Amino acid sequence: MAVQNERFQAALEKFDAANAEDPNMETVDGKQAPSAQIYGHRMTEMLDRFAPDASEELQLAIRAQHLMRWVIPRSDFPDGLKGYNQWRRAQQLFHAEKAGEILLEAGYEEPAISRVQFLLRKEKRTTDAEAQTLEDVASLVFIAHYFKPFVDKYTQYDEEKLVDIVQKTWRKMSPQAREAALKVSLPEREQALVVRAVSG
Repeated sequence: MAVQNERFQAALEKFDAANAEDPNMETVDGKQAPSAQIYGHRMTEMLDRFAPDASEELQLAIRAQHLMRWVIPRSDFPDGLKGYNQWRRAQQLFHAEKAGEILLEAGYEEPAISRVQFLLRKEKRTTDAEAQTLEDVASLVFIAHYFKPFVDKYTQYDEEKLVDIVQKTWRKMSPQAREAALKVSLPEREQALVVRAVSG
């Protein structure tokens, strides 16, 4: 699926370079790397499997999904759902802004930049097929790579709370993504939570 042109490759390299500044590190295969950079690559890998014919703009938005995410910390916003939603919105606008700057540097013109920014702002997910695909891929990456660490971290949550979190993710996913999610290999505890969530 990978697009082969100079500006596309330049944009991916610039996204990766920006994400390499993430002070948060994650260990993969015994090696540490910046968390945002790892996330970007996981998004691209999941898109390759889930939607191999994705457009160039969607591929770019996928890689920039959490571009420089650490710059706006959750702690800058109030506790609770309202503060969380404010933080998420601020992140979406920030990702779109920074991605636009990088795409302009890489040689992209306004129509393509605007499309990538539109996708990153998460607008019209229910009516735009590519916006839905971005949400699907993000949900699949969460389930495949971050659900177990999430469960491990939030041990104070009871199972009902964890099931509710999975159900909220599930509701945002397309039927195709839900089918793919059920095929993700998970440890027994997490697999049981997913089954409970989708059966409820």
